Amino acid sequence: MPAYHIAVLPGDGIGPEVTAAALQVLDATVARLDDVQLRYEELSVGAGEYLKSGNPLPESAVERMRAADAILLGAMGLPSVRWPNGVEMTPQIDIREKLDLFNGVRPIKLYHPAHSPLKGFGGAEGKPIDFVIIRENCEGLFSERLTPRPEGRDFETDTMKITRHGAERVCREAFKLAATRRGHVTLVDKANVLPSMAFFRKVFDAVAPEFPAITTDHVYVDAMALFLVQRPETYDVMVTENMFGDILSDLAAGIVGGMGMAPSADIGPAHAVFQPSHGTAPTIAGQGIANPIATILSAALMLDWLGHPESQRGARMIEAAVAATLAFSAYMRGLLAEPRSHHHRRSHHRRHRRPLTVSRFSPCASSISLCPSDPVCAA
Repeated sequence: MPAYHIAVLPGDGIGPEVTAAALQVLDATVARLDDVQLRYEELSVGAGEYLKSGNPLPESAVERMRAADAILLGAMGLPSVRWPNGVEMTPQIDIREKLDLFNGVRPIKLYHPAHSPLKGFGGAEGKPIDFVIIRENCEGLFSERLTPRPEGRDFETDTMKITRHGAERVCREAFKLAATRRGHVTLVDKANVLPSMAFFRKVFDAVAPEFPAITTDHVYVDAMALFLVQRPETYDVMVTENMFGDILSDLAAGIVGGMGMAPSADIGPAHAVFQPSHGTAPTIAGQGIANPIATILSAALMLDWLGHPESQRGARMIEAAVAATLAFSAYMRGLLAEPRSHHHRRSHHRRHRRPLTVSRFSPCASSISLCPSDPVCAA
């Protein structure tokens, strides 16, 4: 019986809360599986760790991550804890680079028409929203963020670095994913203006013939921001540069209910981190109103990536349970209480924003159900 070692990084703000909910779901799922066990090891990483030790990402924690079979992360960073140059601490980005987690997988799926600000989407009669953004994680506009800068100058620069190696491997992952879905990949770039993006397009077009069954197209990033609002149902898999993927992932989350509905996986040749796409939302931390769905779905991605038939069955169970729960209208108000960013503040009275939490499970055929008929689950 495989016992998978999971490094757990709760992090800062609402991170510990949503992580605890995901672990509860994982435990309930594994209890229903054959021949799979999970062993958790909690590690302290993030702004809170910096305040304690002076280092947001201790090397000892990185080594424990390398030893783990997978990594589950909550959320990291606090707007009040910054480096001397004014930028926030982002150990989650450092982890991607240290572990070479180049393949940023951002699934976007609409579970209920009421979740989307767009009309005519979701449900039996509406158009579906179900696509995946593949974000190159280890280069692009983030590539020189840690490069020392001369002091005293009256300008600053960032370099968008695209290498053939980096572009080839992330494009291949997008094509592989599309082969398991609807068979189409869209490259999102700015090749009409930026030479780095023109190079990315050349690499994409060179990789495409390796996957003759997959159709392709190209869309400029500014046009994609428009098309995701106008016709998101037309997209399957899109692949893009680091910063573009960062921005489009947030926009895409907004059309399916918000950042609390957006899971993610950062995958490399040997390691992978699974985390919600949202930030730490410190203004709502500790109030029991953070939406854990993105973290729960990230845990499902983790079970799928582990590759064991039973862990993959567990992933399908969690996905089905989330879909069943979100189809239940009593949870619609709770979805409003999800985190948008580090600086998110609620604009409505709390009584209009009931929390969406997960408390118990009950068997339902071959899957698990989040007890939509039980008021305890919406407490």
